Amino acid sequence: MSNIVFQVQQRSKGKVSGPMTLWALIVAVSLFCIQAHTAGRTGFIETASLATIFLGMYLGWQRRGGSVFIAPLVSWAFAWPPLWIAAMIHDGFVVGLFKGLFLITFGWVVIGGAEFMVLIVVSTIIRMFRSRATSQDEVVIFGPHDQPDI
Repeated sequence: MSNIVFQVQQRSKGKVSGPMTLWALIVAVSLFCIQAHTAGRTGFIETASLATIFLGMYLGWQRRGGSVFIAPLVSWAFAWPPLWIAAMIHDGFVVGLFKGLFLITFGWVVIGGAEFMVLIVVSTIIRMFRSRATSQDEVVIFGPHDQPDI
């Protein structure tokens, strides 16, 4: 009788829900401050861009490139109420209601597209560098008389 052992290693290590939620909150606050004209726009744009770059680095390091496709939707879910409120604060209730609706539907295509592009480029670059640095065997084969360390 022969014993066959298959050991499967999960390649993606680490969850992304916490970092992605933190990133979405940072982007939402930055977009609120930009839309409400609370202060200079440059600092908030830099903050949102830097947070997006860091999330891309994290996703690439954790080998979670598939999360890049869902991240703009998560960001949109967190940002649309504050963005709508910011439009109402800046432009008044009635005008802000319609301007905010336009901003969160059509403007988000541009914002989400930019987030997607930054995330995919950064995560791909980090993943390429990480895979070159740590090249491990994909398959481990145990013979019939070998005992795996489990």
